[in-house]
Parts: sequence; C-alpha cells; structure tokens
Amino acid sequence: MLTGDVAERVRAMVRQVCETFEIRIVSGVVSKDHVHILVSAPPNMAPSEIMRRIKGNTASRLFEEFPHLKKRYWGRYFWARGYFCATVGQIMEEMIKQYLEHHFEPNPNDEFKMEPP
Repeated sequence: MLTGDVAERVRAMVRQVCETFEIRIVSGVVSKDHVHILVSAPPNMAPSEIMRRIKGNTASRLFEEFPHLKKRYWGRYFWARGYFCATVGQIMEEMIKQYLEHHFEPNPNDEFKMEPP
C-alpha cells in the first residue's frame, strides 16, 4: 500500500501538514503498511488533534490523487482507527531515534525516511 508514488506522497503530505501546524518531525519512517513519526509539537496541541490532522488531511488527498485507493479502501478509511502515542523525555527520544534510524538502511540526508521496496 505505501510503496512507490503513494509512499512518496504520504511522506510529502505528512511533512506539509506538520509544517502548517508547526509540528516538527524529529524522525520518521514510511513503511509498507504503516508510518512511524517522532514529532515535537506545541504544548497546547493534543496528540489526538495531531493525529486527526495528519490522518484526515492525508487520507482525503490520497483518495483524490490515487483513485485506485478508493476501490481498495471502500468506506473512505485509508488509515486504521487507532494510533500509538507517548510523550518522551530526552533519553527516551534518543532510543526512539535509534530505533527509527535502524528500522532499515538509513539515509543520513533525511529525518523522515521511506522503507526500501
């Protein structure tokens, strides 16, 4: 599902949404069937609001740009309902960054990566 052009657009769209709402992507990975992102967000923005904005904006735009996805994901649900969210301190942040960087072959020029096909 998240391969090729679709994966590229997901990454670009997530970046756009985060930039629009002043959410900084610290690290991230677009895998074949999910996305991991470690973000730094304004303290007044609830995690549920961050996810609503990212999932809502990307899903509707992906369905517009890739009509074949509408057929595959009938009912207009591109993303799963749930998500995992946790707040992290400095030590935990470093552990998460290491996990994301070693999830696959790292690209040192990009903090928001894509898993190889």
